[in-house]
Amino acid sequence: MTHPFHFSRRGLFAAAFVAAAALAQPTLAQQGRYPEKPVTFVVPFAAGSATDQLARALGQSLTEQSKQPVVVDNKAGASGMIAAQQVARAAPDGYTVLITTNTTHAANEHLYKKLPYDPNKDFVPVTGLGKGGQVLVVRTEAPYKTVADLIADAKKRPGKLSFGSGSSSSRVAGEMFKQLTDTDILHVPYKSNPNAVTDLLGGQIDFMITDTATGVPQVKGGKLKALGVSTTKRNPLLPDVPTIAEAGVKGYDMGYWFAAYVPAGTPAPVVARLRELLIAGTKSAGAKTFFEGTGSDPWTTTSEELAKFQVGDAQKWGRVIKAAGIEPE
Repeated sequence: MTHPFHFSRRGLFAAAFVAAAALAQPTLAQQGRYPEKPVTFVVPFAAGSATDQLARALGQSLTEQSKQPVVVDNKAGASGMIAAQQVARAAPDGYTVLITTNTTHAANEHLYKKLPYDPNKDFVPVTGLGKGGQVLVVRTEAPYKTVADLIADAKKRPGKLSFGSGSSSSRVAGEMFKQLTDTDILHVPYKSNPNAVTDLLGGQIDFMITDTATGVPQVKGGKLKALGVSTTKRNPLLPDVPTIAEAGVKGYDMGYWFAAYVPAGTPAPVVARLRELLIAGTKSAGAKTFFEGTGSDPWTTTSEELAKFQVGDAQKWGRVIKAAGIEPE
């Protein structure tokens, strides 16, 4: 006698498939209309930072494209870990997006023994957004005219000079400078680069190597003096400023990148739509103003390309951090 609840294996599969399809239909319909409500861009650095400026330009473009508002939520501090953890724990629906840099997704895993998030498992990469360089700045009234002057003073007074940083890119840039110049300089950490600039202007620290978005306006405004740029080619906004390598620190090269991530488990159609919106955003008037104004470049990718790039870049940061003798905290 056949049990009244007995199904053939094929019947079970068919029933399961129909049930799954029924459940999936409204979800797919919802995904097709993404975004249907306000989107939050979580930024790991303070208002005014490079990442914040780019996030606001992209947010404005996303609003224009989708007619949905974008809220920029600045969660500065702990080298971006607060922001990254917040997004890792958010609902995987595409409405909480991390607009971040190599700080959270390539450097932190080598700078800290324990992270409150996994840069690979806790996120879906959406797209790269841009690449840029940094600039070594001092106060305009500082006695240094060149990078060589700064190095000479650091060698004359070991442990007396200090540099500030408000991101891992900025910190490792300073540590790499110390390593390649064989100098003893004190590191002073900040929540974000704009905070460090404030203390540099006030004379609490001697120099910093900061993102161009934060540093160049201060240089153009006559408040800070640029001694060198961190990449292997000169910055078009500061054509008379040599690269740090040109200024005598052979092998110096330290850039950074921006990218977008969403929580693991975010549906593929939502990720694809968000990528479309963000890539269009990198071509918007606001983003063009940002890239031109900071001497940085747009850089977009597929999810797979960003994932692969991130792994390779994390290995590079690991090598630099180890060579610089930085012990994980």
